[in-house]
Amino acid sequence: MITDESNELNNNNRNQPSRLVRRFFSVRKIPLSTLLLSCLTGLLTGFAATAFQLIIGWLTQYRVNSFDVSVQNFFLISVLSFLISFVLAYFSYWLVFKFAPEASGSGIPEIEGALDDIRPVRWWRVLPVKFLGGIAALGSGMVLGREGPTVQIGGNIGCMLFDLFRLKDKDVRHALIASGSAGGLAAAFNAPLAGIMFVIEEMRPQFRYSFISIKGVTISVVVAVIVLNYFRGPSAEIIIPDNITPPVQSLWLFLLLGCLFGVFGVFFNKLVTLFQNVFSSIQNKYPKYYMYIVSTMGGCFGIFLFYFPEITRGGIEIIPSLTSGIHGIAFLFILFALRLIVTLLCFGSGAPGGIFAPMLALGTLFGMCFGIVAVYLFPTFNLSPSVFAIAGMGALFAATVRAPMTGVLLVIELTHHYNIILPLIITTLGATMLAQALGGKPIYSMLLKRKIEQEKERQSST
Repeated sequence: MITDESNELNNNNRNQPSRLVRRFFSVRKIPLSTLLLSCLTGLLTGFAATAFQLIIGWLTQYRVNSFDVSVQNFFLISVLSFLISFVLAYFSYWLVFKFAPEASGSGIPEIEGALDDIRPVRWWRVLPVKFLGGIAALGSGMVLGREGPTVQIGGNIGCMLFDLFRLKDKDVRHALIASGSAGGLAAAFNAPLAGIMFVIEEMRPQFRYSFISIKGVTISVVVAVIVLNYFRGPSAEIIIPDNITPPVQSLWLFLLLGCLFGVFGVFFNKLVTLFQNVFSSIQNKYPKYYMYIVSTMGGCFGIFLFYFPEITRGGIEIIPSLTSGIHGIAFLFILFALRLIVTLLCFGSGAPGGIFAPMLALGTLFGMCFGIVAVYLFPTFNLSPSVFAIAGMGALFAATVRAPMTGVLLVIELTHHYNIILPLIITTLGATMLAQALGGKPIYSMLLKRKIEQEKERQSST
């Protein structure tokens, strides 16, 4: 009798973990399959984002190193650099225009439209086009960010898994797309908290808040960043020298900087739309020659990549140099103006790349200029100009995307500078509030609305 009771007790103890698991998922109403698919989404997104970054880095570095070793002739270097970038840019535009027009530009508006059930997700053509086209566009040296492609790739991976497993629940589809998008952003910048907050904050009109979706997003982000760290390491994406924590009496300067970024953010968003309209008119007027025109522009960045790299690529690479204090305010301001122009040109042309990274570089440049002036006018505050550069990095993002907390987390995770969190919050909130007061709209909402209106116009004309 005692033996039977002890056996029953042992069986109950052995079964207790599985019972607890079943009870947890029944009480919380969490389909285990959804969480497992979110994990798989993060895994595939992490591999895709890591490969995307490594291939682009290798492609760019191999070109520069090869020319340094084997070629010394200025004319020959320029011709070869132009031809390589021209071919890469042409291949990128050709893929997009021929097979997947929805893969042009950032791709984040497409994901927001998919979450809102107003844009289709054709993952079977977007995934290869965005991956290969994005590598070619960024590898050519054009001023584009890697986060747009990885966000769209991640969202499409989530939808792909939903379709391959023949699921029917639209809430699960929504959760997987959101999970892949968050994992894509987190893996692009090694910023897990920013990836989660981006979906919750910036995509709040489309994101369906539920226990399933939140857990799915978190799991996907964690797995994607683990994959990235396994291949690249956990170090900060942007290495900036240590900064002195700003004193309390200097915080009003960060609010002033945020207000300046609020004005500039509204202006920047309008410029993005303006340049997109200009390129659209060129494409409509010269449809047979458009790819040659924009590819020629891409070829020029091949030359810049070798002789003036500061105005090429996304800009993350040059931020440590910009904040080191070796450049004067005149150089920084001229570089800011040049990078503003090339950012608008590259993104407005419809190349498959993002605008996050170029905005971070622009915010750093403007913030650094402001910081140099502030240090000169207020020497008793014992400030470092690089503190304003870091704050500006998040402020321009917040003013244009209208996601201040995402901007704060993104900058902190990129730089690992936690001591400036208070001035960073003040700057981003000031930028966001003034941009909203001026009537500015979030950039991705503007881009999505513009794309839908263009498609309606094309359909009505045909």
